[in-house]
Amino acid sequence: MSGTLAAILGGAAGGVALVGIIVILIWFCLFHSRSISRTSETGSSDPSIQVGRTAGIELSFREIRCFHFEELSSATKNFIDQSLIGEGKFGEVYKGLLTDGMLVAIKKRHGAPSQEFVEEVRYLSSIHHRNLVTLLGYCQENNQQFLVYEYIPNGSVSSHLYGAGRGSREKLEFKHRLSIALGAAKGLAHLHSLSPRLVHKDFKTTNVLVDENFIAKVADAGIRNFLGIFDIAGPSSQVAADEIFLAPEVKEFRRFSEKSDVYSFGVFLLELVSGQEARELYSLDSNKALAEWVQNYTEFSSISSIADQRLGNRFTMEGMEEFVQLIIICTDPSSERRPAMSHVMTELDRILEKEMNLTTGLGEGTPTVTLGSQLFRALK
Repeated sequence: MSGTLAAILGGAAGGVALVGIIVILIWFCLFHSRSISRTSETGSSDPSIQVGRTAGIELSFREIRCFHFEELSSATKNFIDQSLIGEGKFGEVYKGLLTDGMLVAIKKRHGAPSQEFVEEVRYLSSIHHRNLVTLLGYCQENNQQFLVYEYIPNGSVSSHLYGAGRGSREKLEFKHRLSIALGAAKGLAHLHSLSPRLVHKDFKTTNVLVDENFIAKVADAGIRNFLGIFDIAGPSSQVAADEIFLAPEVKEFRRFSEKSDVYSFGVFLLELVSGQEARELYSLDSNKALAEWVQNYTEFSSISSIADQRLGNRFTMEGMEEFVQLIIICTDPSSERRPAMSHVMTELDRILEKEMNLTTGLGEGTPTVTLGSQLFRALK
């Protein structure tokens, strides 16, 4: 009898414990759900926390960092000229050092606070890829808007190809240019794989940065979405320099798409292989399309004539021909005939692998691939 009573009491106690555990779990789930559905700036309820899918996996919002103006001012020493490292579509760009020791790039412009700005930041900051510059957070104070990015130490590819100072004294082997092109292609292809797809809209050589290991990272994805306009006020020389990267359908109809990004990427490839600004090679007033101009240029002279003289003969003719052909198909006047970035990425990967196999160990005068910051060597 006593054994039966003990069993009954034990079962009852177990049942009560089970109910208690279930109640605790339900409470935790409700509390956690509420805590993640509040925005970082206003604390208001936000029923949507999903922003898209990539490769079948949903991207979800993370708690982005809302910086205070005092933090950014301190990081840049009150935005002194010595901290200014450039100027882009969004505005001035400053290098900053946060109190936790992190180096950041801070973009600043005048602008009234808006929830649309916050939502765009939340979306873009949720996108992560090895070949994309990461957006870390934002600030809206004093009628100014700020974007805070990870700092990329070795600057833009353009500074190494034709920029002033150190970049103009360095050379970049063909296989290393292929590697940078492949990295940039992976970054763009990732943007195009998102759902909904993200079109860069402002891809150009100055927006391809290289980190301390010279890994290519695409910058300024979605910047035009912040600005909400097609024509950006700025120095006329900069507008002229950017125009050559715009596809014909963008110039005529202001129609951006993944294929207009592909066109811009083709112009980037032209600058990458020639070591010059495309506008110095090809006149926008020419009656020939850029693809036709490249085709004729390489037919009436040797295919290697378009290559940067600093490359010497340290490339295979087959690899160079395939690279130039990729420029031609990417800059086709018809958007329908241009390949997808995923195809461009695959082709660059194939060309790079073949180039490395054919040029490594061919003799004392042929350099082998060196990883890291030694990719660039100063010319004597």
